[in-house]
Amino acid sequence: MYLARVIGRVVATTRSPGLEGVPLQWIQPLDERGEGMGDTLVAAAAISSGPGDLVHFVDGREGALACPEPFVPVDAAILGFVEEAAVGAKDLADLEHRPAEEGDSTAAREERSHRPRRG
Repeated sequence: MYLARVIGRVVATTRSPGLEGVPLQWIQPLDERGEGMGDTLVAAAAISSGPGDLVHFVDGREGALACPEPFVPVDAAILGFVEEAAVGAKDLADLEHRPAEEGDSTAAREERSHRPRRG
């Protein structure tokens, strides 16, 4: 399970069977400091989330299992809101969204994330 900030909504006029009615959100994964890490993702939302929300999500096969139909082409799913996530005296839920630094290399983002790149 990972932290992310919802940064937008995705509108898809054509969907795979089983994804009708499942909202899609554009999310920015966050590192342990609450800063943007890695590439943004499109995630199926199992909850009613929107831009600015701090959420937790799963990726991989577990993402599809959060959908009403478990055999759909989904790589990430938002499972819930994060009401409080404190790092020292800083509450990540109160921070503004900060995207990954422009011009940041994928290798640098992965090094910060301590999470291997899939694919």
